[in-house]
Amino acid sequence: MNSKAKTERRQRIRYTIRKKVSGTPQKPRLSVFRSNNEIFVQLIDDVKGLTLASASSKDKDIQAQKGTKSAKSKLVGQAIARKASELGLKEASFDRGGYLYHGRVKAVADGAREAGLKI
Repeated sequence: MNSKAKTERRQRIRYTIRKKVSGTPQKPRLSVFRSNNEIFVQLIDDVKGLTLASASSKDKDIQAQKGTKSAKSKLVGQAIARKASELGLKEASFDRGGYLYHGRVKAVADGAREAGLKI
């Protein structure tokens, strides 16, 4: 499968997910973007169209850690859960962004759950 076909396939999956998953002020959408080297997550309120909080593997405290990309992804999940609890949020809808729920995407969700965010 060439890269253009992979990108189009992921876009179709993303659109299907976005039809079903939406964020509210009380239960925002936890959106994941995964690049080859980094991972980015956002808590999004789709009603107002605002990003409430974000975290990534490029944050200084996470980037300073040694470990695999999966281990850093778990730290990103814990970081976003801490930011959510500071905002008074206890739960979120998980938007895997068209990626398989496997590897780094799963590590983000596990890290967020361990830090107390209900997904």
